[in-house]
Amino acid sequence: MTRPTPETLAHSARRARTVTEPTGDADPTTPPRGTAAAATPAVRPSGPVPVSGAGSLVRSLEALGVDVVFGIPGGAILPAYDPLYDSSVRHILVRHEQGAGHAATGYAQATGRVGVCIATSGPGATNLVTPIADAYMDSVPIVAITGQVSRPMIGTDAFQEADIQGITLPITKHNFLVQTAEEIPQVLAEAFHLAATGRPGPVLVDIPKDVLQAATTFSWPPTLDLPGYRPTLHPHGKQIREAARLMSGARRPVLYVGGGVLKAGASEPLLRLAELTGIPVVTTLMALGAFPDSHRQHLGMPGMHGTVAAVYGLQKSDLIVALGARFDDRVTGKLDSFAPDATVVHADIDPAEIGKNRHVDVPIVGDAKHVIDELIAAVTTEQKAGRRADLADWWHQLDDLRGRYPLGYDEPADGTLSPQYVIKRLGEIAGPEAIYVAGVGQHQMWASQFISYEKPGTWLNSGGLGTMGYAVPAAMGAKVGRPDTVVWAVDGDGCFQMTNQELATCALEGIPVKIALINNGNLGMVRQWQTLFYEGRYSNTELGTHKHRIPDFVKLAEALGCVGLRCENADDVDKTIEAAMAITDAPVVIDFVVGKDAMVWPMVAAGTSNDEIMFARGVRPTFDEDDI
Repeated sequence: MTRPTPETLAHSARRARTVTEPTGDADPTTPPRGTAAAATPAVRPSGPVPVSGAGSLVRSLEALGVDVVFGIPGGAILPAYDPLYDSSVRHILVRHEQGAGHAATGYAQATGRVGVCIATSGPGATNLVTPIADAYMDSVPIVAITGQVSRPMIGTDAFQEADIQGITLPITKHNFLVQTAEEIPQVLAEAFHLAATGRPGPVLVDIPKDVLQAATTFSWPPTLDLPGYRPTLHPHGKQIREAARLMSGARRPVLYVGGGVLKAGASEPLLRLAELTGIPVVTTLMALGAFPDSHRQHLGMPGMHGTVAAVYGLQKSDLIVALGARFDDRVTGKLDSFAPDATVVHADIDPAEIGKNRHVDVPIVGDAKHVIDELIAAVTTEQKAGRRADLADWWHQLDDLRGRYPLGYDEPADGTLSPQYVIKRLGEIAGPEAIYVAGVGQHQMWASQFISYEKPGTWLNSGGLGTMGYAVPAAMGAKVGRPDTVVWAVDGDGCFQMTNQELATCALEGIPVKIALINNGNLGMVRQWQTLFYEGRYSNTELGTHKHRIPDFVKLAEALGCVGLRCENADDVDKTIEAAMAITDAPVVIDFVVGKDAMVWPMVAAGTSNDEIMFARGVRPTFDEDDI
């Protein structure tokens, strides 16, 4: 086939900037969490300058250091698009507002900065609801800017009116309905500050059309007025000392690491704490990359599809030190049977999480980086006093389990391509410097299991909400945020068909993401549950991508301005991935046609105890009698 070139692609954006593949490694710049600097960069004071409300909005974005926004214009937000035409802020025209929201999330997750998306009123705004909820569940800092009908029309069921402020109230950290043009700079500055500080999250700013059109003046910086908003960053010393005392005396401790460690930029001190104490580490789905997968003390991911050693380690522990984690149901299994003998130290920047699901013995409110730094100092004091935990027997048990129940998979009996093999080879060829973005389902779990994550910011996924359709637009946002890094989306044939239209955006905007499409012809995870729990009654899970090749993903990729490749056997996996890696001037989609019967193991069935973990179908791990 003929690969698309810049000459054959119509570039829709007036200032479209081509993104190329890496010439070297580029680490994301993570701003300090919990400080104003995390949200508002230092800029020269300016103003007052006569502008419209829309002009004030765009100037506020520039002053906040925003370099890119993802959006679609429409009637109510249209006034903002005129000054945006001449702005230094790059606008990426997406094909669906959901794509704009997930792109903003991917950008934020990959860079540590606030992602921004824009939509018009009514259906434009409601199309942002899913990515806003997704960002809320995973504590991702994004600001969603929506147009609203003019103030006199609010509440009249006007054309394209929706109460997006009311709709998103339960799924935003905060939201605003702007009442006057004069308050736009202050509202924007507050929105960015709220999104980025404390526990990060989405903030919505709804602006009526007549406010955007009104005459006003712009000056910067505004004064923030957020009474009562004072995130606690530094933990209480007494609680830290008690946690250190427990860590120094435990026989079976575990460091239970959640996504909050990544949000706080605390990976390096976490490594120091783990090596100082010798305590085993488990990292949740949202925390992969916070602690090197290859490190000897890493037991893997806990929970429903975690490793046997990680699940056992938590379940049989006598001390759990939870850092930026929330004891969600996918980790705990049946809650009343979770880790029955464990004392719990729970550190989180959000006090509402502490004790929400599991009783906590030592609550610690604070930013994970500050908490870990202070734990290091307190544990060092304990060790200097001769108090150090003896973990030899604990490690003997855990190492025995790791040896007997390693992650693995069986080759398909019918000779079809193994999805686990594809993903394993992708990780080995692309390497630990690449960013991997997963959709939701079996491919997500295999990507979490069979790719080694050594660095923070290299694994992006929809963990809390489990949003099918997340991967392609999130990968787009990640690539825009870190253009010198290879970005692979690992997607399923079901997820891919929800948001693949954003590949047209990638092609036209010069964003060369790479898509590894794990095409098993079915809604794979749902089919797995139908196999295990519904006697193989496969109700409405076959997609037709195998039997009828509808759609033909290679042709679809080409139609969207991408390079389309297909791989159907193991002998071709490496060369197909390497061919995709060599293409640097266009998005690439590889249709990996894999077997339909592969399953994700280990598995703790929903609603059951972690004690009932299955290593494989019909295979339950055996533990020493004393350990049960």
